[in-house]
Amino acid sequence: MVYLDRLYTRSGDAGETGLGDGTRIRKTHARIVALGAIDELNATLGLALAGDLAAPVREALTGLQNELFDLGADISVPFDDRNPPRLRITPDRVIELERRIDAATARLEPLTSFVMPGGSVGAAALHLARTVCRRAEVDILRLAEAETVNAQAAIYLNRLSDLLFALARLANGGGKNDVLWQPGGERTV
Repeated sequence: MVYLDRLYTRSGDAGETGLGDGTRIRKTHARIVALGAIDELNATLGLALAGDLAAPVREALTGLQNELFDLGADISVPFDDRNPPRLRITPDRVIELERRIDAATARLEPLTSFVMPGGSVGAAALHLARTVCRRAEVDILRLAEAETVNAQAAIYLNRLSDLLFALARLANGGGKNDVLWQPGGERTV
């Protein structure tokens, strides 16, 4: 259990922050940028949950928010095979996302065009979450160019963005209410 006795510590006033292993690094470090993107993704899921989503989608998002805290814990502790932390994203988490994608896709209308972000408020929020998820994935990949990170972290986010796309389509009546791209030559406006 985490216990915080106050919200401010003043320890970051000079532009540094602490990692999960106690190491202090600059707030501009690629690891902190990746953690910020994960946090932003979690906030966008909270925004989606404030909308008009069906119970199964809401339950999925609540679980995903907790998993994103696990992902943050993973990224907040520098990778060390000799002294692994308790929380790392594992291949079984990726497999579970794939299972959820397949289950959601089975309930969707076939795609006939690219899907525009939009439709219902809930679907639009999920599309926003999907784009933030893609950026978080890129931020972790940038971190991985400089330091060793858990490879499953980026893979997890890659699958999560696919799941968020499927959930957005579910929120749009299973895809019936998707807003589809109309290529330039086909538009009337």
